[in-house]
Amino acid sequence: MRVAEYTASLLGSLDHPSEWVFKGSFLKDNRTSHDSYCGPGIDEGLRILEEISREFGVRTLTDIHDTNQAIPVAQVVDVIQIPAFLCRQTSILLAAGATGKPLNIKKGQFMNPQNMRGAAAKAAAGGCPEIWLTERGTFFGYGDLVVDFRSLSVMREFSQKVILDVTHSLQRPGAAGGISGGCREFAPALARAGAAWGVDGLFIEAHPDPPAALSDAATMVDLDTLGSMVRKAVIHWEGR
Repeated sequence: MRVAEYTASLLGSLDHPSEWVFKGSFLKDNRTSHDSYCGPGIDEGLRILEEISREFGVRTLTDIHDTNQAIPVAQVVDVIQIPAFLCRQTSILLAAGATGKPLNIKKGQFMNPQNMRGAAAKAAAGGCPEIWLTERGTFFGYGDLVVDFRSLSVMREFSQKVILDVTHSLQRPGAAGGISGGCREFAPALARAGAAWGVDGLFIEAHPDPPAALSDAATMVDLDTLGSMVRKAVIHWEGR
């Protein structure tokens, strides 16, 4: 809730209004360890997202992990997200597309960006009216990710929006033993690079106290850093 309040105030203070979407997860189903925190569950998670949308007048987004979640999630959120490891799952893409909601499909860390054409086509076949594709890094050996900026231009050929997931791209999967590590110090530079490249949006995970975050603590940015990143990105977008 604090992140939503801060972001609403931040965006409201800019000279030129910028669209933002609040993302929250009711289920974190891809965790390094079985005893890691996995979220509040679908009922409580959707209740929180609905409250945030109502209080701050913001569009909301969350992941689905199986076909049965598509309809109840679509009744609450504005955008449905398909997690990276599920971006090839035909049944999930068709079910999500059939809700009529925009879909944000994260490119798998193992995927050639050209092959995301198939994921986009599956969502469109289900009836999806607007497809976003998100770059979140590609496996670089074991325990590291890199961003190939060419993928941002490649994926624009078959989607309405291309997003750069800044913080997940800086993960080091499983590198901290039972949890993922990461390099949050590179987040501001990566966000500026993405905005300069011409992406349609940036995906940034933030927390009032990143080391205390229950998920992705190594790559979360604090609120002051979030504000700086957004302001600098907006400068690039305004200069297009």
